[in-house]
Amino acid sequence: MEDILYLYEQPRDPDYPMVCFDETSKQLVKETREPIPLKSGKAQRYDYEYERNGVRNIFMFSAPLENFRHVEVTEHRKKSDWATMMKKLVDELFPTAKKIRLVEDNLNTHDPSSLYEVFKPKEARRILNKIEFHFTPKHGSWLDMAEIELSVLNKQCLSRRIGDESILKSEIQAWEQKRNAAKKTIDWQFTNKDARTKLKKLYPSIKSC
Repeated sequence: MEDILYLYEQPRDPDYPMVCFDETSKQLVKETREPIPLKSGKAQRYDYEYERNGVRNIFMFSAPLENFRHVEVTEHRKKSDWATMMKKLVDELFPTAKKIRLVEDNLNTHDPSSLYEVFKPKEARRILNKIEFHFTPKHGSWLDMAEIELSVLNKQCLSRRIGDESILKSEIQAWEQKRNAAKKTIDWQFTNKDARTKLKKLYPSIKSC
């Protein structure tokens, strides 16, 4: 916990950007009947019946100090998908960074060794050399600021029926572009000082001699 909070307290450094990474899923739902459009004094109405159309995984990159976020939609959430996202992070999102300080949770797919299962050893090592991993503690995924961005995405974009992958990607892309253009920030205020006071019970009890 203190490692993550210490990282959040550091100033912006373009050579060593701090990026938070997380994922969620979205159930695709098709309408079985055409919704009744919005009218004056009446909300849009949907039939209670619907058709499931699969689930898509959503990866979120959030760089709070850069006022930047990027979302990727994939069919799966496997180790190979994670490895592909790490390559994208290094080669496309922050190609000029000397090293990327990455915050993520301890999900079993977030394993650096996965890069060796997808890429040749030299390429896997090249990617790993560009990333400095900072894992949130067990039951402490709330420390990952990417969760905040996912919450905003869900409220502003995904909290409705979306029928297919193409619409999902289009809606998410529009949300991402609008939020990046507005340079939306995250006002994180929880520090190590706060943690040592509010979460005192998590620390070992040291008795003086």
